[in-house]
Amino acid sequence: MIESGRSTNSSIVSEQEFKDELQREYALRFSAQQDYRNAVWRVLTADFFQKFIAPADTVLDLGCGWGEFINHIRAGCKYGMDLNPDGRTRLAAEVTFLEQDCSQLWPLADASLDCVFTSNFFEHLRGKDDLRRTVVQIRRCLRPGGRLLCLGPNVKYLAGEYWDFWDHYLPLTELSLRELLELHDFQVEKCVPRFLPYVMVRRRPVPLALVRLFLKLPFLWWTIGKQFFVVARAGEMARPSS
Repeated sequence: MIESGRSTNSSIVSEQEFKDELQREYALRFSAQQDYRNAVWRVLTADFFQKFIAPADTVLDLGCGWGEFINHIRAGCKYGMDLNPDGRTRLAAEVTFLEQDCSQLWPLADASLDCVFTSNFFEHLRGKDDLRRTVVQIRRCLRPGGRLLCLGPNVKYLAGEYWDFWDHYLPLTELSLRELLELHDFQVEKCVPRFLPYVMVRRRPVPLALVRLFLKLPFLWWTIGKQFFVVARAGEMARPSS
């Protein structure tokens, strides 16, 4: 059902070539259903994710894509990070766009964020070391007690379907992600193996009323959910930048 943006470095092509390919890929994959995707994300943010975020919080959407989450969530200060330069025109005026490789040092102060949100993003990183470095930056920038909210395809329930997207590299489960987070001073509050369906692309649109109903009935998540949902809190100790 959900597929948001991504940002990663490439050692095979130049950074500009990589960004150009990102722009074409987003357009090919998302343009036809963009109005529907925005409508679904309005429901998801209002009916589910907003309860994790206070109106005054400082929030960063990691792999923000075209801003489906960050444009709709209510927060005091909002950032979106992605390598796709289209973010500059797709994000709302109140969102600060950070166009960079997420595994490199973030241009944010230590303990400056209340929440980092990411959806269908970690699987686009080229390897585990990129993910580890990204988690280090998330932990550094979150205040003690700040939250990471993470959605992603659970490879346990997808088998070959996971590889139907050209830019999927890093297969994860809720348990492998949980272990990584616990190694980096996070306490996992919620670890849901099956939450939302896999993707919205290549699927017939579902009525928004059914999306709202689905969110209210967790027993349905176990029938068609193929994405994990992990909520983790940053520990109390300050973390180094690398």
